[in-house]
Amino acid sequence: MYLRKATNKKTGRTYLSIVHNYWDKNTKTTRSVTIKSLGYLDELEKKYENPIEFFTREAKKLEEERLSENANLTFTIAKNELIPSNSVNRKNFGYAAFSKIYHELEIDKFLKNRQRHSKEEFDANAIMKLLVFSRLLYPASKKKTYENKDIFFEKFDFSLDDVYRCLTFFNKHSDALQLWIHERIKSLYDRNTDLVYYDVTNYYFEIDEQDELRKKGVSKEHRPDPIVQMGLFMDTNGIPITYKLFPGNVPDKTTLIPALSRIQREYSLGRIIIVADRGLTTGDNIWYILSAKNGYVLSYSIRSADKDFQDYVLDESGYINKGNGFKIKSRLYPREIQVTATNGKKIKKVVDEKQVIFYSPEYAAKARMDRAASIAKAMDLIKNPGKYNRSISYGAAKYVKNLVFDANTGEISESVRQHLDFNEEKLREEEKFDGYYAIVTSEYKETPEKIIDMYRGLWKIEESFKVTKSDFESRPVYLSLKEHIDAHFLICFIALVIVRVLEYRLKGKYSVTEILESLGKACCSYIKENYYLFDFCNNVLEDTGKELNIDFRKKT
Repeated sequence: MYLRKATNKKTGRTYLSIVHNYWDKNTKTTRSVTIKSLGYLDELEKKYENPIEFFTREAKKLEEERLSENANLTFTIAKNELIPSNSVNRKNFGYAAFSKIYHELEIDKFLKNRQRHSKEEFDANAIMKLLVFSRLLYPASKKKTYENKDIFFEKFDFSLDDVYRCLTFFNKHSDALQLWIHERIKSLYDRNTDLVYYDVTNYYFEIDEQDELRKKGVSKEHRPDPIVQMGLFMDTNGIPITYKLFPGNVPDKTTLIPALSRIQREYSLGRIIIVADRGLTTGDNIWYILSAKNGYVLSYSIRSADKDFQDYVLDESGYINKGNGFKIKSRLYPREIQVTATNGKKIKKVVDEKQVIFYSPEYAAKARMDRAASIAKAMDLIKNPGKYNRSISYGAAKYVKNLVFDANTGEISESVRQHLDFNEEKLREEEKFDGYYAIVTSEYKETPEKIIDMYRGLWKIEESFKVTKSDFESRPVYLSLKEHIDAHFLICFIALVIVRVLEYRLKGKYSVTEILESLGKACCSYIKENYYLFDFCNNVLEDTGKELNIDFRKKT
């Protein structure tokens, strides 16, 4: 604040007032607000010895009070005051938490360094921030994200065309950026990669045409659309390490070797133990892991195993009761696997591994609950076969005897509709193994309890896939160019890394969904003179603010 002296050219009289200047972000100009009208100088001189000196001190005092943390704010809003056209008076401030981690990982530094040697005029760092912060808080298409860019305080001065052009730039530096982030996390959080989790999922495209990447394959969501496969590596803290995309028709089990080859070659991890689900438990994968001097902890399908293994599982001898119905047993056992030779032929190899079996009443209850829907569907299929065909009988067909589909139409053949019956034997065979779980591992020196604990960490990567698909709305993917598709998943990957880092720093006290919802609600509304009124705070924001030194509790 300062003392304004306005002289009237006609009368020569000087009028004094205390004024506050501020920068109006909407009009991009400096505006003035009169705080106190004092009167004409000649009249004030009758009351004060030196009015200019007196009120200059008064203005300085008011400015000090205004800047004080405990100062009261008073605003006057006229009843007929209008909102300027095309102005966004509602802003999100929660992204500041993600921005802090983004800059700690020095993603901005990486992009600026890479762009320094290119001819592109767009700001790759600004575009990446918009796409990552929006993917975390307000996921939408690239076009919708661009249209919503003013919800953040950041200045995003680029066009929608720049966004699409920048996707190609991101794709070009995708591998290097993932490695850069890995090195920063190693430096900041002492990342432990002795144990590495790996899993595969797929994302669908709402299109019919296929290309070299988008292929029709086995969809996790049983959709007929083209898909792309993603293999993801994660550390023991639940923070992603890197990812690799594969064509949609590539089987899950064939993705591990090329993905593992890349990560070991480029990331210098040393000896690692791969933890993965049973879809990756193949002879080729096990032999490759061991040949590379690594280890494995893999789940093993009991229902698909040979009779000797199944008998061992059901044999009560050797189990140690751990309480509440939970029991464990293990053995060292040489197991024969099939390995593909360089000439394409299958050869037999024997691996000495530890086999850990456990039974959980909770797993048994879940198996029965998961099966209940399929059984009900099978019963309805038997009663109303005309409602079903091959594609919509998924999960129920195995429980129906005499079921035959027409090879051309996929419908249930008319000739068998009167002879359908429930397969009781199939149900009883499956029920025998409810609650039992098997893990095979090269780490024979570890205790069964430790092996189980190592394997259970895999749920974190499965949860990460759910986060990207639900919270990030990463599919369906509406991009068509291969480099744009990869850039889209790079953005999702960076978003996942950032929120997992925040979750780790909050010591797992809150879920990713809770963090995203809370930071998405951390918004404020413009009042006047660059002041904003905040209207939401909760425990998540308070703890996030304490960890990152951001005060989310202030009302203005």
